[in-house]
Amino acid sequence: MEKPRKYWLGVKMTAEKVTTTDKIATGVAHSKLILVGEHAVVHGQPAIAIPFPLVGVESVVEHVIGTVTIDSTFYHGPIDSAPPALAGIVSCIKGTLEFLNKPCKDLLIRIKSSIPPGKGLGSSASVAVAVIKSLFTYNDEVYSNEQLLSLANIAETYAHGAPSGIDPLTITSDCAVWFEREGSIDFIQPKEDLYFIVADSGRMADTRTAIESVTSLLKSAPKRIHSKIERIGEITYQVREALEKASKHLLGQLLNEAQKELESLGISDAGLNRLIYYALQEGALGAKLTGGGNGGCIIALARNEVHSHQLKEKLKRFGAHAVWSFALRQKDEQACK
Repeated sequence: MEKPRKYWLGVKMTAEKVTTTDKIATGVAHSKLILVGEHAVVHGQPAIAIPFPLVGVESVVEHVIGTVTIDSTFYHGPIDSAPPALAGIVSCIKGTLEFLNKPCKDLLIRIKSSIPPGKGLGSSASVAVAVIKSLFTYNDEVYSNEQLLSLANIAETYAHGAPSGIDPLTITSDCAVWFEREGSIDFIQPKEDLYFIVADSGRMADTRTAIESVTSLLKSAPKRIHSKIERIGEITYQVREALEKASKHLLGQLLNEAQKELESLGISDAGLNRLIYYALQEGALGAKLTGGGNGGCIIALARNEVHSHQLKEKLKRFGAHAVWSFALRQKDEQACK
């Protein structure tokens, strides 16, 4: 991932301290996908997420006298008048400036995102991470990964109510992430290149509502729903093994099994199921929803790189709102430290 960049009067600068107020600082962040474990991860099971580098966010901070102002596709104006949908980002901005011991004034924050919101791709977390990076860089401060995660989770709590924390973690990594809410965090090195397609159903997913729905089911039918959550956890362990042993066909079967469990939790819908069916009919090794569900995107495992491009074109013709093909590459252990 590209490191934050610092500019002064439009010219790229080195890391020396900038003493003039005429400066601009930039922070960038990529997106993420849940490979397996969504929803179960909120209830103590592991999940595996992977970076999604084809879409991302850029935040540019400029010195402009007056109140802190946001300039984005969805809103332009002072942060204190921002709509409720941006409450998490507003709190994240204020929390970051407070952490840096800087006044909340004299800033223009331009946010440019290619991530479709509400599609399970980590849009809110990506915006938060990019904004935090740009504010640290603007103030000549070096951020740690722990600081990024802590501050980004301010926005995530607004967006999702009870976030697992997996989105910011994956967005700040270039490797597949093994995540347990109350346990270990690790990185996974696949033993072969894997080719995926992501297809957007064109409908917004509401992660907060989906999380609340599963939590409600767990209270009303604890034994049945708990067993399904545990089964998703078992599948996640098996997916890790398939990744580490280069068992591509097994990985596909496991993705299909995970989708069946998610359907039984009521968080898939006809539109997602239709895209999954088309992907499997066209030879995908496995396919499932990714993210909150009931809208948003699916992820499908292709047989190889050529097949991934073929699947992309087929799903476009089948009515997917947008389709991306990308590879999860082998990485050595040092690359994921």
